[in-house]
Formats: sequence, structure tokens, C-alpha cells
Amino acid sequence: MSVVNVVLPVPLDRSFDYLLPPGEQAIIGARVSVPFGKREAIGIIVGTSEQSEFPLSQLKTINHLIDDQSLFTPSLWKTLFWAASYYQFPLGEVLFHALPVLLRQGKPAQEPPIWQWQLTEEGKVTDPVTLKRAPKQQQALAALRKANIYRHQISTQDLNEAAFQALKNKGLAQLEALYPAATRWQDDFQVNGERLRLNTEQATAIGAIRSDDKQFGVWLLEGITGSGKTEVYLSVLENILSEGRQALVLVPEIGLTPQTIARFRERFSAPVDVVHSGLNDSERLAVWLRAQRGETAIVIGTRSALFTPFKHLGVIVIDEEHDSSYKQQEGWRYHARDLAILHAREENIPVILGSATPAIESLHNAQSGKYHHLRLTLRAGHAKPATQYILDLKGQPLTAGLAPAMLKRMKEHLQANNQVILFLNRRGYAPALLCHECGWIAECSRCERYYTLHQNQRMLRCHHCDSQRPVPYQCPKCGSTHLVPVGVGTEQLDNELARLFPDTPITRVDRDTTSRKGSLEQHLADIHLGGARILIGTQMLAKGHHFPDVTLVGLIDVDGALFSADFRAAERFAQLYTQVSGRAGRAGKQGEVLLQTHHPEHPLLQTLLHQGYDAFAKQAIEERKSVFLPPFTFHALFRAEDHDNQQASPFLQQLKEKLENVRASDSSLWILGPVPALQAKRGGRFRWQLLIQHPSRGRLQQILHALRLQMTTMPQAKKVKWTLDVDPIEG
Repeated sequence: MSVVNVVLPVPLDRSFDYLLPPGEQAIIGARVSVPFGKREAIGIIVGTSEQSEFPLSQLKTINHLIDDQSLFTPSLWKTLFWAASYYQFPLGEVLFHALPVLLRQGKPAQEPPIWQWQLTEEGKVTDPVTLKRAPKQQQALAALRKANIYRHQISTQDLNEAAFQALKNKGLAQLEALYPAATRWQDDFQVNGERLRLNTEQATAIGAIRSDDKQFGVWLLEGITGSGKTEVYLSVLENILSEGRQALVLVPEIGLTPQTIARFRERFSAPVDVVHSGLNDSERLAVWLRAQRGETAIVIGTRSALFTPFKHLGVIVIDEEHDSSYKQQEGWRYHARDLAILHAREENIPVILGSATPAIESLHNAQSGKYHHLRLTLRAGHAKPATQYILDLKGQPLTAGLAPAMLKRMKEHLQANNQVILFLNRRGYAPALLCHECGWIAECSRCERYYTLHQNQRMLRCHHCDSQRPVPYQCPKCGSTHLVPVGVGTEQLDNELARLFPDTPITRVDRDTTSRKGSLEQHLADIHLGGARILIGTQMLAKGHHFPDVTLVGLIDVDGALFSADFRAAERFAQLYTQVSGRAGRAGKQGEVLLQTHHPEHPLLQTLLHQGYDAFAKQAIEERKSVFLPPFTFHALFRAEDHDNQQASPFLQQLKEKLENVRASDSSLWILGPVPALQAKRGGRFRWQLLIQHPSRGRLQQILHALRLQMTTMPQAKKVKWTLDVDPIEG
């Protein structure tokens, strides 16, 4: 009997051996139902052999095979195997992560059938008159003699299901499952509407990618905000789709790009599917199946859309490739951009990384010749670069966080019938609630962080663990009722501006105002129709939107980003500043960007203001090279958590001792920690971390692999919740 190697979605880095039922054939990549302990589990076949490390008599037999073919394309299969090894994560959990939820549960990998009632041979020769004592059955039989009837249409014909079931019991009718035939969009493919007029830089970029779009290559498309990167994507896709190939477009957050999705749908007469967290499980499976059968031309989605199996994938586009949301922060901590590049190499297709502010790693790869570097330095159409000013807040009287000069410029722009964006990356009414008498501050005991005040709902909310409580009427420490909000959030800014500009429509775009389905699209439609003149938002407003009437962008509070313990904080701020600034002056109108700060002389602000992101990036690359930081070295971060702050640090200390043994013969290995995490407590758990660094990616992988094998024998590992993050982007 054949031995089948099966992986399961469990946190164990191994496969399990089962016997294949007689007469069955094992298909690599197919699902099986297997006995696992006292329960039945769904697994995936990853290999077969004639023998096992256990006696064959001890092996259990597979219950049944679920699929008659692999659920993974050969290239996706290779990508996932590589990813499990590289990110040091159990293969079973990686493979199941890549499947839609319904497939993880064992549901069929096909569209649900449409059921149709039909006559049997006996039914065809039976006269309805013989059923006169059962009028409903007689009526059903008469109807079926005219035509087959779909089950879901029974009620519309004044018939009932019970009558058909009775006919079935008598052998007169039967239910048939009909599966829709695959549709071909390629036969009717065409490009709709007028193409935008391309400038020389756009045409050059499109020509370069098109000339080499039959093989693997990474194209870094660096285009300033408003330079027409989407038009480049569309033109490249036009070529790919016209050859009958499919396209995958990854975006950071689906809610931020309704305009982009609309442009893809308007341009091509071909099916476009969108994958995002708002889809239910059935909708997700339907998209997965359409792509697998080749029935969809373009899939646009967030990071998990990368695992969609395409019948004939021709290109991958990663928009806003620098965005940190491409990095999964829970469970299997993969980076979708990096995996997409590997997947494109396996498929032998081009991958386009687009951004106004490329990640430092991507720019370094372009400089070293790994990526082709394309630049768009001109704003599309008649858009002019915005003028930028810094407002020094020292000594200024502030109204809801706004300096007098900011309010003055807002009035001038609004009087000229333009729109204003105010950017404040802090939702809620205020970031803290303070007792004016004794100084008590409302704090989340589970995270040791201040609660954010949400005034409209009279709630205090922790933005770290999502716990909440009503606003107290008096201070729990001294009993005073003089509780005051400290600092400014988007909600307070909204309320205050409604008082200062009573006749001006205001729209606030943050997670609180866009949580309901369709609410973001409604807000954006309102903005485009000119209904809102003042737009207040968090970073949701910073990316990918084209607002032609916005001429003033105000950054309200950026000082927190200028002083951070995280070496990536400067890069993130520079990207955000550049993205936000790009919202101003996009349709021929002169734009203006005002940045409020208490530190106008800060070198990062001065570089961005006078020399731009390019100069900042060059400076950042040199700085990282001089102090041996990524991309010139490679990091892995062990995190450990416990409830009593007694187990996590000793566990990491044991790991460090094992690493010290490695460092004795490899002086390039660098170890930092154990130290408390940047946020030392979250959700009631104390958090510690241990960072290791090495100039060789391959050597670091060897060290991690050996260390993980040793960790399985460490008793301390079972007492803490620990994770390993390869190439971490957060501390």
C-alpha cells in the first residue's frame, strides 16, 4: 500500500503519514479527509512514498480524497514551499493560508450546481391524468412535460417542492445538477473609450516593459504623485490581455482605491474581480474559481490575492509597493511584495512595482541592477508641483491644533471655491482624557497605553487592543468632575471646524466614519461632486486618490514621527509626507502644502522640503550602509509574550545563549536583546524581543533553521507565546 505524506493546518513543522485506500490515486496538492487524533481533519497531500518511519501497521488510512486535481498551480506550489522555508513557518499552515476559507473547511472546489427537475423515462410516458387524486403532483408533472424546471424557479410557477419530491419517490422525476460552462472573455476583448495622451516619459516606460513582457523582470516604476502611473499599468495590461493572458494587481487597502478599480473596469471590456476583506466566503471562493478557470481577466486585491491560482497569468502589478500593509503582521509573517517577485520568477512573467516613494530596499535593488528602474518626473496633464511651506508652531495660539496662518490660508482657498485637505493621523476626539485636579489619565490596563476619547459616542477606546469603556463622569482617583481632553484627533477637528466654518460642508475620512459597507465610496463620491469643501482624514486620504479641486493640504501634527526609536520611522514619514503633499494641485490649479511643526529646523523636514524624497532616499541608503542596517544586513526578530512577565525574557535569554555558541565561530552574527518591545504590554500580555542580524541572508536562514529545531526540545518554549518574524518591518 502507498504511504501518503499529508500536511495539516497545525503549528507543527512536519507532515503526517497515512495509507492510501485501495484503488485510489494520490494527487499532490489535493485535499484529503484524514483521522487526526479523535477528530476528522482536512489535509493536503505533499508527497508519496513506499515506506514510513513508522511500521505500516500503525498508520491510519485516509478517509477519502476530496479533489481529483491539485488546488495549486505548479508555480504557486513552488512559491509556497519556498515561503514556508524562508519565513520558517509550518508548511501546513502556509498552504491552508493560501486557500479560501470554504476550501479549508473541505467544501468542493467548484461552483455550487444549479439544480433542475427533469422527467425520468417513466415520467415521460406517464399521463398526468393518472395523478388526478394528487392535483399538485399532477400539476407538477404537466409542467415538466412542457419543459425542465429549475429548482429555484418552482415558487414563481405556483408549484411546490413537496409535489416534485413525491414525483421523485414514484420514479417519475429526478433532480439533475447543472454546472455552468466556462465563459471566454478573450473572444470579445476590446479596449473602451479614449486613451489619455501620454507624455514622453510614460510612453518610454510602457515601451520598455512591453518589449520584454514575455519573461521575468522586475520593473520599479518610480513616479511622482500625479505622474500617471495608473495609465502606464493600463497600457501594459492592454498588451497582456489582448494576448489572452491574465493580470494580478495588488493594492495596499482595497477601500483606498475605488477610483483605480473604476478605471480598470472602464478601460477594458473584460471581467475584473476584486478581492478584499468585505467579501463573504462564498464570494471569495467564486473569484478564486473564476481565476483558476481563466474566466476573469484581472484580479485586483490586497496581499492575500497573491495566492489566487490563475490559468494563464501574464503580469503582476504592485501599486504603492512601499506600503507596510503588504507585510502580514500576524501568524505567517510574509511580505506580499517580496513573494510576488518570487512568484513572477516562477511564472516567468514581468512584475511592476509602482510608487511615488519606493521602499529603500527597492531603490537599493534598482541601484544594484536587480530591478529595471523607470522614472516619471512630470505630473500628467497640466498639473503643477505644489509649493510647500513650514509653519513654526512655537508660541502660536492654536484652535483645535490649527495655527492662525493655517486658518487664514484655508479661508482664502475656500473663498476661491477650492477644496482643502487636513491630514491628522490620529482618529477619535482626543488621544487622552486627563483629570484637571489630580492629573489622572485614563489608561488601558491591558496595554498600559492611554485610552483615546471618542466624544460623539461617549466612549474611551484603546487603539491597540480594541477594548473600550464608557467615559467616566468623575475622576476615579480624586472624584473631580473636571475631566478634560488632551490633544487633537480627527473627530475634534471636525467638530471645531464645523463651528469655525458653519456654512462649509465637511467630510471626515477615517476608520470610524468608513466602517460601514459602502461608506467610503459614499464619502469619496461626495468629495468628487463638490459636496465637501473641507476634507479631514487619516492616512486613508493620503494614498491613490485624485481630487482635482484640492489646492491646499495641511499636515496638522507630524512631530511624533520625527523622533522615534524605530529606524524605519523616518522612511515612513518621508513617504507619508510626499504622498499627502501630492494630493494638492492635480488639475492645473496651483497647489499649496502647509506643514505645522514645533521643529522647523529638523534635518528630515529640510531635506524633504528643499530636495524631495529622492534626496532623502539617497541619504537614508548611505546612512544604513554606514551602520549596517537593512538592506545591507538581514534581520530576524523573535518575540515572546506572557501574562506575568516572568517567562518571556528567560525564554529569549536561553535562545540568546544558543546563539552565542554560533557567534563563537561566526563573528558576523549580531544579537540584540532580550529587550522589552517598543510597546512593552498589549492586550494584557508582556512582550519581549530578541533581534538577530547577519550580512548573509543564506547564513541567517541556516542559523534560524538550526535554532528552530533546537527550540522544539526547550521546555520554556511551551510556557510562552513566541513568534519568529523574518525581515521584520516593525519592532
